[in-house]
Amino acid sequence: MTAELWLLLASLVLYGLYLGTQSLLYRAHYGVGFAATARDAPKPESLELGRAERALHNFRETWPVFVILDLVAHLAMPGDSLVFWGALVWFAARVVYLPLYVTGVVWWRSAVWSVALLGLALMAVGVLF
Repeated sequence: MTAELWLLLASLVLYGLYLGTQSLLYRAHYGVGFAATARDAPKPESLELGRAERALHNFRETWPVFVILDLVAHLAMPGDSLVFWGALVWFAARVVYLPLYVTGVVWWRSAVWSVALLGLALMAVGVLF
């Protein structure tokens, strides 16, 4: 299996990390009983829970781009170094991004998000050229 496909599989674990963080904070804040309901009556959220939900939403915005670029690269030109390094940069930045967001770090979080975007740009350049 190519490095691109390994990173794609690892991105599923990363998605689970984002989803798990949000889910654990949700249950810690509202309790398991409320989490099991239909949640028709919204309750105020904690700072950390709101951040975890926004971080998850942000991940869901960029993850499909990563998946598409990774699959196209694997099918069209497996082993391209720009795609590999771009995927690795995106993955590493997304790992660092979650704790920065949940803990409320402002400037570094934005810088790490930009690094992740740079990783996607590297992948796009590798696919297109």
